[in-house]
Amino acid sequence: MTERNTPDPALSGDDTIDFGYREVPKSAKAGMVRQVFDSVAPRYDLMNDLMSLGLHRAWKQAFVAAIAASPREALLDLAGGTGDIAFRALERGAGRVILSDINPSMLQVAQGRALDRGLASGLTFLCADAEHLPLPDRSVEKVSMAFGLRNCTDKPAVLREVRRVLRPGGRFHCLEFSRVEVAALAPVYDAWSFRVLPALGERVAQDGDSYRYLAESIRMFPDQETLAGMMRAAGLERVQHRSLTGGIVAIHTGWRL
Repeated sequence: MTERNTPDPALSGDDTIDFGYREVPKSAKAGMVRQVFDSVAPRYDLMNDLMSLGLHRAWKQAFVAAIAASPREALLDLAGGTGDIAFRALERGAGRVILSDINPSMLQVAQGRALDRGLASGLTFLCADAEHLPLPDRSVEKVSMAFGLRNCTDKPAVLREVRRVLRPGGRFHCLEFSRVEVAALAPVYDAWSFRVLPALGERVAQDGDSYRYLAESIRMFPDQETLAGMMRAAGLERVQHRSLTGGIVAIHTGWRL
């Protein structure tokens, strides 16, 4: 079975939204996603290595290099999870990082990892919904979001919040799964996503259903050009994107001017 991205139902204006391949009430999705990440948090980092065959590390390195946060800049890392992007940004010289995530279980793991790495200085933790950020207008120079936007119920609202909190001249960076652009890669990627990942999730994390949802959520996420259009519609400018690993993931960037 070959799967592909489809238009985001969040734009349809009805009362339901995708949760993987299921349609659920919009009001229920955030809680359902929270349950998924409560379940996967203890083994999230191990599963990332297994799911991507370690490629997520190279993707994140390229992403943080693109962010290039300087000592004079504040970086807001949305859906920061267990801290991979925030930690890398601090190690590359970011002045201040706000690690934000809606899920307390993920933030708890991130806090432990930060202490273990001696990275508490310059790092702030924020438990918040990316659709309603408790931050002032024009308060940060950079916003990043890695593998989190697809789990949000109202993606356009997240993008509007991103623009709101960016200072003029600030930049948004998004790393997300996207549409495979190499035809020969598609069947292998489908087999890996829908057969191997749920089996790995069941065996390693005792939770095949959550990893099945994660695979399905990737296919339901907008492709490269559609996401770029959503960013422009939210008021971001000079929007660009770059595909990695044949389009399995893409880095999108956009400015608040």
